[in-house]
Amino acid sequence: MKKLFIYCILCLLPLVAFSQGLTVASYNIRYDNQEDKNKGNGWEQRHKVIESMVSFYEFDIWGAQEVLHNQLLDILSGLPAYDYVGVGRDDGDTQGEYAPIFYKKEKIRKLKSGHFWLSEETDYPNKGWDAVLPRICTWGQFQHKGTKKKFWFFNLHMDHVGVEARSESAKLVIKKIKEMCGKDPVILTGDFNVDQVSPSYAVLHDSGVFQDSYETAEVRFALNGTF
Repeated sequence: MKKLFIYCILCLLPLVAFSQGLTVASYNIRYDNQEDKNKGNGWEQRHKVIESMVSFYEFDIWGAQEVLHNQLLDILSGLPAYDYVGVGRDDGDTQGEYAPIFYKKEKIRKLKSGHFWLSEETDYPNKGWDAVLPRICTWGQFQHKGTKKKFWFFNLHMDHVGVEARSESAKLVIKKIKEMCGKDPVILTGDFNVDQVSPSYAVLHDSGVFQDSYETAEVRFALNGTF
């Protein structure tokens, strides 16, 4: 069972289960807020740059974090070749940040999708363990239209404060993947709010389930990831 762990904000790689390359990325777009606008770096200034970068690198499928509903609509408008799966973490609908998965419609077919909260109670909006905010993981099963190969994609945003929450979230994601995905290829992306020396990173890295794509990438743009 081939698993790929994409640790940081942008990492491109071929998915080796496919005879054709699959370009995968993870991107924390930063939530839309007034403070950034006051500094001249608001969402209005950023979103076209993000859309240009996605188009330039021709992402086939990518996970995003800190996406508010208005930002989701802007991305879909600016990148009409893509569809998405995901919900807002505050109500399971449109409120709060999404951790959406965007995929190129002409190349990838969605088979099924869903989400769960990173918490002891996974089925409804709530904060888990010592987290200060509700956190969500979005998942989808997809099929590459050219090769007919099926694969799974999970995307999340772990808590920025709760050390226990991050470690327990990592354990939960591993458990869900083992339960759901069988021997299919799986990609995990996200903002994990850690570096490679943290306990939650060790849970993922040492599980025997994942490979960190930073470790396997032929080209690296930073010392410990791409964030």
